[in-house]
Amino acid sequence: MIVTAALTPPPKRLEVTHWSSRLLAARLKSSAATAARAWRAYGIQPRRAESFHFSTDPEPVGKVTENVGLYLAPPENAAVLCVDEKSQIQALDRTQPVLPVQPGLIEYR
Repeated sequence: MIVTAALTPPPKRLEVTHWSSRLLAARLKSSAATAARAWRAYGIQPRRAESFHFSTDPEPVGKVTENVGLYLAPPENAAVLCVDEKSQIQALDRTQPVLPVQPGLIEYR
């Protein structure tokens, strides 16, 4: 029962994307330790997701080198900020289905 419930998405009213062992245990009137043991036994990892996107940038190595260099040796009196809106991921989320969590497998996009 715990495994079946963990593999189904939580209700929208909970406003969460994945189950936590505590949240699932409260819903099933069980203990969080019991839910966590069941997840470990079946290899369920609801919060883990795997996705990978190739960069379409023609010069990714140079840009990555510059960015890492700023973090490793920032100029004096400088503030280094990193902002990434991840627009490609948002677009893919709208077009590509998310494959659900399964025993022994993490969520795939």
